[in-house]
Amino acid sequence: EGRNASGFRFSIDRGGTFTDVYALCPGEAVPRCVKLLSVDPANYPDAPREGIRRVLEAATGVPHPRGERLNSSRIEWIRMGTTVATNALLERDGARTALLVSKGFADVLHIGSQARPDIFDLRVRCPGVLYEAVVEVDERVVLAKSEPPGEESAARRGLRRVRGETGEQVLIEREPDLDALP
Repeated sequence: EGRNASGFRFSIDRGGTFTDVYALCPGEAVPRCVKLLSVDPANYPDAPREGIRRVLEAATGVPHPRGERLNSSRIEWIRMGTTVATNALLERDGARTALLVSKGFADVLHIGSQARPDIFDLRVRCPGVLYEAVVEVDERVVLAKSEPPGEESAARRGLRRVRGETGEQVLIEREPDLDALP
């Protein structure tokens, strides 16, 4: 597959202990793989960049000195994933976290969907939560829909309309009082 690539293609998995670099190199039938310690400041400042540097140097025969900027013109793409943040959450080994939810929904994640292997089991075992505290925020937003005839418009009611990350429009019925948050 690398034989047909127009540029270097890197797939990188940066874990808490090791970083794996899988590279398809132009003109090469066999992919190159590099495994590095994710943190090794005595030898390199950044494991993914070091893996890319090593592959480029080995595949091209051109020195790519550590600490110098890499010429990325021959790189077609880099795909990178990491488990570092997920592991920190699951192992409770990261920054202290709080969950902010709308007032009245403090237990929504604990309750969940009530899905469980045995619906009649009276001893339900729930996994621990990933946050340290729940803070209820007195606010209210609703999806902006077409308004039925005869109803006062959102603009006339003084509601602010905003577009969410997914493009959906919402109306802010009650803005949160940020000064009231702990």
